[in-house]
Parts: sequence; structure tokens; C-alpha cells
Amino acid sequence: MENLIAHFSKYSPEELDIIRKAYDFAAAALKGQTRSNGVPFIEHPVSTALIACEEVGLQADCVAAVFLHEATRTSQDLSALSGFSKDIQTIVDGLNKISTIKPKDTRLEAENYKRLIVSYSKDPRVVVLKLCDRLEIMRSLEMFPKMDRERKILETLMLYIPLAHQLGLYNMKSELEDIYFKFSNPVQYRAITNKLLAGERDRKKMMEEFIEPLKQQLLDEGISYKVKIRTKTAWSIWKKMQKQKVPFEGVFDVFAMRFIIDCEPDKELEHALCWKVFSLVTKEYESDTRRLRDWLSNPKPNGYECLHITVKNNKGAYLEVQIRTKRMDEWAENGLASHWSYKGIKREATLDNWLTSVRDVLEHPERHQLQDEDLPQPPEKEIFVFTPTGELRKIDAGATVLDFAFSIHSGLGLKCTGGRINGKAVPLKEKLKTGDIVEIMSGKNQRPSSDWLNIVVTSKARNKIRQKLTEIEFQKAAEGKELLERRLKNWKLELNDEKLADLLKKWQLKTINALYAAIGEEKIDVTDIKSFLTEVNEASSAPDQEERKSRGVNEGKSQDDILVIGAKDVKGIDYKLAKCCNPVYGDDVFGFVTIKDGVKIHRISCPNATRLIERYPYRIVKVKWSENPKTGNFQTSLKVTAAKEATVINDIMDVINSFRASVREFNVVENEKHGTYEINMRIAVPSNLELDKVVSQIKNLRYTIKVNRT
Repeated sequence: MENLIAHFSKYSPEELDIIRKAYDFAAAALKGQTRSNGVPFIEHPVSTALIACEEVGLQADCVAAVFLHEATRTSQDLSALSGFSKDIQTIVDGLNKISTIKPKDTRLEAENYKRLIVSYSKDPRVVVLKLCDRLEIMRSLEMFPKMDRERKILETLMLYIPLAHQLGLYNMKSELEDIYFKFSNPVQYRAITNKLLAGERDRKKMMEEFIEPLKQQLLDEGISYKVKIRTKTAWSIWKKMQKQKVPFEGVFDVFAMRFIIDCEPDKELEHALCWKVFSLVTKEYESDTRRLRDWLSNPKPNGYECLHITVKNNKGAYLEVQIRTKRMDEWAENGLASHWSYKGIKREATLDNWLTSVRDVLEHPERHQLQDEDLPQPPEKEIFVFTPTGELRKIDAGATVLDFAFSIHSGLGLKCTGGRINGKAVPLKEKLKTGDIVEIMSGKNQRPSSDWLNIVVTSKARNKIRQKLTEIEFQKAAEGKELLERRLKNWKLELNDEKLADLLKKWQLKTINALYAAIGEEKIDVTDIKSFLTEVNEASSAPDQEERKSRGVNEGKSQDDILVIGAKDVKGIDYKLAKCCNPVYGDDVFGFVTIKDGVKIHRISCPNATRLIERYPYRIVKVKWSENPKTGNFQTSLKVTAAKEATVINDIMDVINSFRASVREFNVVENEKHGTYEINMRIAVPSNLELDKVVSQIKNLRYTIKVNRT
């Protein structure tokens, strides 16, 4: 304890006695309690008290209140604090009440949080102590479990950084931003901090060289000062890199020389000395007047006063120089708190002014508008929401209630009927936003529908819905197929590929499974299918006048012409479709007379076409398609190269099934080296026109790299 008291040496003996008494009270109450890393819990209030004393400059009452707050926060019983002043008890009471606030109560809105602080505390110093507490937690963030870490980072981003900014606690704000940056973007944070570390020696040398010619002149003028290097924080540098779209080396003011003049807090004297130093610096070094920032004559709205100039040193490098007095520096570092902590003065009137200022900021935020560009922004691709029990969950931006249900558990998602956001009932498609408290409602009879795919945005929800829909469809399809086959057998009717395609077209279905499922769900009556097949059989048994007419016309053609109509014997000639190129109705084709297999029909673009035509021209015959081919389906092969995406196979199948095409073979090979799928498939199509539609739509898929017909 005595080692700790040494840090509070600025307080009077009476005040030190109060702090010692508060520490002993807390040490007894917290005995045996540890933090996440196993160290005694008393280390937390000790570190927080040191921040309040040394970094913010708060009074001894506040330091004592930190210890007493941690000792009583769980019990909320202040009767044991009768030996401490009313002011200390008031602060402890405010801190204890604030500790009961859960992030879900504020919906992570800074203004709501500040209103709660005002309503729970009669003393505005409470909010500053709360910020000291948060800073200590962020400095120790690595000790917490991952979920707790994410929660604290989010709270700091949404609540505490804006509060520190608005209260003018700029040092605290900068450090909180850097810690946030370290955990939210560790790669960029390390890159920037390492570059700053590597250049530290050069910056010190540059400062010494810069100040050397000015030392005697400042001494002759009787100006008492100190010079220090002000290096931008990693977050501030990163923000400027993003805004200006430049690398680290392109940030002009990574560091600045800061003159801090020691003089009495008299505005006229302070301004005169600042301008005098300005005169000496610009006389010695060439200045860039375009970059002069005079916040002496016109202070910033937050009270910031300083002269900023940019000069060129003897080596031609540009440097930023800041000139301010000790009072101005105190304000720049601690904002409102510097009103009463300057030079350790403890005048009641000054303290009252500060308290009034803090309360004004808290109660009237509209008078102290934040500049959004000065603050870190929430992640654009993610949002953070809470369960009713306060559990923090991260989910994709744009996610709906249904997405959230699937993020908790797939079973809950499949039974989800709606939800409540912040206590208000909402439908499945309601979108979530950061800070919402989401409760999922479910029903045991609920089943997913294809419409759900238009509601969700997360891949997990989409995949689970598709999986369940497919499962349901296959179950119903099995029932429907069994029913149809049994009825067809009784009716003595046959169902081939061509008739199946006609059935899909009639009922506007994409897949055969969908047809069977519709029968199983009784959406299609099997007697309607019987009627349709009977009509088709009657129509096909009647003589085809158009075909006969076409056959008659072609009989007058030369002997070299073969009319391909799907029959195996055309004018006494057998023919087959070549498997090397799989021609499809509508392709440009030619015939090649073989020794054993009659005429083989090849595409004109067949890989073997050039060799056959050049070496055996006497065996080439002209071929053309009939206007109404009797054969309904032609099989051909496609090779698709696509990026590895979870939905690639389903999406390609959806494309094929959306046309008059069906899959006969489908093989997928992963290429780990290139991160792609190599998909080889054989499909049946009625014509090359339909094939072109399929190929075009597969090419339009965002992850398709190339499509080849083989």
C-alpha cells in the first residue's frame, strides 16, 4: 500500500488517509477475487485510481470512490460507507448504478447511455471515472475471452470514444482509438506502429538539429519552454491514409515539433509569447504560409488554442511546428478536466465551473456536436446484436430476423415464425441493426418455403434452407413418383424423356423431382397427367402431314444430301451421332462415311473435322437437319471452371433446370492450387438454341471463369 501511496503524493496528508482507508476497505472486500488472467482483482481499481489521479488529475475523493465502488458494486449497500464524506458516497452510488446498466439497455446509442448516466448520478465526475475504468479495461483487453473482448471493443467504439471526445478528454480518446484499431485491424496496426518505431531515432535527431539554431534566440528573449515530439497515433495515421488514399510515407504530418511555453495563464501574455516564438521559427526556417493554422485568434469550438505552421528544415524536409502555452497544452490533453487541475489548483469556484461544463455536455449534446470524421466508424459489413439474455452476436450487415434465428441454431431457424426487436413484434424479413435486442419466435408446425431464400442474406441460412427444401422435395417426390408409376402401370401408359419434358413445360416446372413432388403434394392430379399423355399419344399416332411433305421435297435433292430426322435408316443409310463432338439439333454438321458404322455425324467445329476433311474428302457427305426432328433430346458435354463458392453447384443446376434441359452426368473436381471447381457434365437438350441459353446463363454467374463445350 505504501508503494501505491507514493503515486498520490500530490494530495494532502488528510486526503492520503482517506485514500488509504478506502483501499483497505476494498482489499478486504475483494480478497480472494481474481481477474481473467488470475491476478488479484484489486489490481483493477488500483490501475483505475492511478489513471484518475495521474492522467486526468481528479481529486482524492474520486480516487477513494474508485476503491469503494469496486468493494460495494455487487451488494449496492452503502451503509458501510458512513465513515466517508457525502461527496464520496454520492460518487460511489452513481458508479454502482451505472455498473448495473447492460449494453442492451442502451441499444448501444451514446446519447441514451449518457442520459442514463445523468439520471443515475448527481455528480458529473462519475462519467469521467467511468471513462478511466474503461481505459484500464481496454489496456488489459488481451486477458478477456474472445466474446467478452468483442463486446468491450464494440461498447468502446459506440459509447466511450464518443463520450471521451465530447468531454474533451483527448488523450484518453486517442488511446481508446488506438486500442480499438489494434484489435479490429491488427495487421495494419502492426505495420504502422513498426514504421513509427523504426523512425523514432531519426525523429529525435531531426528535433535536435531543428532546435539548435533557436536555443540562443529563445534564451535572449527570456522565454521558458520545452520542446517535445508529438507523433500521430496509429489510428490517426491510418485514418489520414484512407482519407487521402496515400501510403504511410505519404502522410505529411506523421510527427510535429511542439513548443510548450511556460508562463502565467494570462491570455494577452500567452498570445504575445506564442507569436514571438512563431516569429523566431519563421525567421530561421522557410515557412509554408498556406498551411498556417491560427487557433489563437480563433480557437476551435471545443476550446483548442494553438499555432500550427509548416516549415522546411536545412535538409529540405517539411516539418509541422505547433506553438502553445502550458495552459493550452493542458486543455489540448485533458479538455474540460484541465479547468480545475491546472497547476494543482483546487478552488471550489473553478471546480464548480468544470462540473457545470460536464453536466451541460451530458444534458445538452446538441450544443456539443461531434464531428463524425474524428471518430472511428462501426464496421460496414457487420452488425452486432444481442439475445434477450444479453449475449452479443456478430452477423452480416443487412441480416434479417430469419438470418439471426439460423445464426443461433439451424433447428430454430427452420421453425422460426417471426421475432421481437427491442420488445416489438416483427416479421421474418425485418432487418436488424447494431444494438438491437432480438428474440426469436418459433412454431412446431412451421416449415420453410422457397420464399425464405429471398429473405436471408447469410450463407449459413441460405444453405440450410436449400438443404431442407431439397429434403422435403425428395421426400414428396418419392411419394409422387411411386404413385405415378403405379397408376401408369394400371393405365398401360409409358413415360419417356420427351413426354417428361412436355409435362414439365405444361406445368411450368424446372425439374423432374419438382413434378414428382407436386404429385406427392397433390398439387397436380394424376388423372390430369393421364389425360395429357393420352392426347399426346393420339397426336403422335396420326400421320404427320408436314413431315411427309418435307420428306417428299428432299427426295428431289442430290444423292449427297442426307436428311437427319431421327430415324436410323434414311434412304437406306445408317447414321450415328459422333461421340467426339456430340452434335445437337441446329449445329452445323457434316457426315463421314465409315467402314462399319455407316455415316458418323460430326459438328463442323469438331476437333477431328480438319483431319477428316483434308485426308478423306471423298468420304465426306452433306448433312442437314429436318425442320421437325422426331428425336426430342440430344446429349452433349460441357466443362465449367468456376471459383470455389458454396452455392456454385446448386446455381448451375438451377440454370440447367430453368430450360428444356436435363442432367445425365455430373462430376466435380476441386482444384486446390487455383481455388476452383472443374465441373464436367453431360446434359440432354432438344436443340443448340436451348444449349446456347444454358451456356449463356452459366457464363453470367458471378463466379464462373469459363465454359467450354466438349
